[in-house]
Amino acid sequence: MLTIAITDGTVRPWDDEQTRRIFWHSSAHLMAEALESLYPGVKFGVGPAVENGFYYDVDFGGNQITEADLSKIEQKMIELARGKETFEREEVSKADALDYFTRKGDKYKCELIRDLEDGTITFYRNGAFTDLCRGPHIKHADDIKAVKLTAIAGAYWKGDQTREQLTRIYGITFPKKSMLDEYLVVLEEAKKRDHRKLGREMELFTFSPRVGLGLPLWLPRGSVMRYTLESFLRRKQAEIGYLPVVTPHIGSKDLYVTSGHYAKYGADSFKPIRTPQEGEEYMLKPMNCPHHCEIFRSSPRSYRDLPLRFAEFGTVYRYEQSGELHGLTRVRSFTQDDAHLFCRPDQLQEEFEKVIDLILYVFRTLKFDKFIAQVSLRDPDNKSKYIGTDENWDKAEKAIVEAAEKKGLDTVVETGEAAFYGPKLDFMVKDAIGRKWQLGTIQVDYNLPERFELEYTDADGSKRRPVMIHRAPFGSIERFTAVLLEHTAGHLPVWLAPDQVKVLPVSEKYAEYAEKVCDLLKNSDIRASVDSRNETLGKRIREIALLRVPVLVIVGEKEEADGTVSVRRNGADAGSMKVDEFITYLKSAVAEELA
Repeated sequence: MLTIAITDGTVRPWDDEQTRRIFWHSSAHLMAEALESLYPGVKFGVGPAVENGFYYDVDFGGNQITEADLSKIEQKMIELARGKETFEREEVSKADALDYFTRKGDKYKCELIRDLEDGTITFYRNGAFTDLCRGPHIKHADDIKAVKLTAIAGAYWKGDQTREQLTRIYGITFPKKSMLDEYLVVLEEAKKRDHRKLGREMELFTFSPRVGLGLPLWLPRGSVMRYTLESFLRRKQAEIGYLPVVTPHIGSKDLYVTSGHYAKYGADSFKPIRTPQEGEEYMLKPMNCPHHCEIFRSSPRSYRDLPLRFAEFGTVYRYEQSGELHGLTRVRSFTQDDAHLFCRPDQLQEEFEKVIDLILYVFRTLKFDKFIAQVSLRDPDNKSKYIGTDENWDKAEKAIVEAAEKKGLDTVVETGEAAFYGPKLDFMVKDAIGRKWQLGTIQVDYNLPERFELEYTDADGSKRRPVMIHRAPFGSIERFTAVLLEHTAGHLPVWLAPDQVKVLPVSEKYAEYAEKVCDLLKNSDIRASVDSRNETLGKRIREIALLRVPVLVIVGEKEEADGTVSVRRNGADAGSMKVDEFITYLKSAVAEELA
């Protein structure tokens, strides 16, 4: 087993996620040392580890670097690593730390230090480079055997568009060259699976600068896929007692002040707009849950009415910075498959387990077979980030842990990752090439019912507070679509494909028969269309391959004479069938996929 020595005296396995983060954060320091050597006078912002690798935000003082410069930086990093450098921890006072970076002329580090509380501060040194850092780090720099700097981007200091724009350099490192080689193969495969590329080829969605950054436009084929996903979940939700609701795209600012969202997420929301006559303030909806609380409040509720399960495909709006937008995975407008369950405390455990069952059903149907359930708890050392009492938080966290244990989920606990109003269970899915994505989520909330003064009448006539469960099996339609496209490389199951069948006449002579076959398929609720363009059959098949249509039906002289179709499914010959036999065949395939 490959292990890495850490500055805290431990030796940790490489396979541990925390070890890799320490390794990659140390690599960010090594890159900074290389940059300081190659570009004297550079200044540094922050350089964290990320899920796959690291980055550092750098001020090059008006100079620019390009992709062509990255190989030179890589070589310098390897040279420094081979120099047997170690990472050394040093404790200094806040005044001494500020003095050091003031003399060095690094205004970004000085600003970070001023924001820290008074007391001891830690530096880490590797070779000629010293950085402000909590640590820990790897002990020996020569554990870094392979380096690849992957991208250059712009980033505003502290994410503030009014501040300095820095150069962000991304990279990844490994303790073995073979690991880097394997990673680069996966990276190349990821480029082929990029949902933005597939979205263009499959004609699913687009973006327009005139509409605005981060605001996706769903094309006809993409809209069919989207509606099919929604219908799939709506049917299942109806079976298990969810009630549909619809809420507006805007809400009064007071609504989000009451919920606490304005205080916690105001900076990430679009600013309130004041009406010209009445002077009311409205916001684009950043969350659906306050609206659902008001629906619960709209009528008296009895203990017999609970649980109440309100479900909505609700579009919400968040202000993501332009540099953070990425295809459908980071957008400013997205639709959540949102539901809020209001239940009695004695119903909480059962309801939470039922939501787990629903998410597992979604994952099973769409072949997301590898996942970990992340139990996200609040940070006990920084309770100011959250709302609600300790008692309510303890009850909510206990309910999530017990439900996950009862369902036998493979779990990991992450402290500090809770929502501001309650703990949650996040499902971290691995796709076909091993990348991790956060998809479904379930959250327990005692706090919003208190803030909205929700109540029901109990059996003894007393007024009680319901417990609220937030849940979204997809997370959002946009993000889920992106992940699904990359997981399947665009080869969607038949039930979900925008075009389930393309009918291809071998020549225009058989176009009429092709249309007749297509009409029969449509009459059986099969999504089908004809491609009778004046192009060779081979060219049409190649172009349709880009659309990832799962089933092709080819008709010619023999098929017209026999009343049959020649079927190809996912590129393989499925034989010749009568049209009614083909309809039965396709219906059976869909039923099997959804079983």
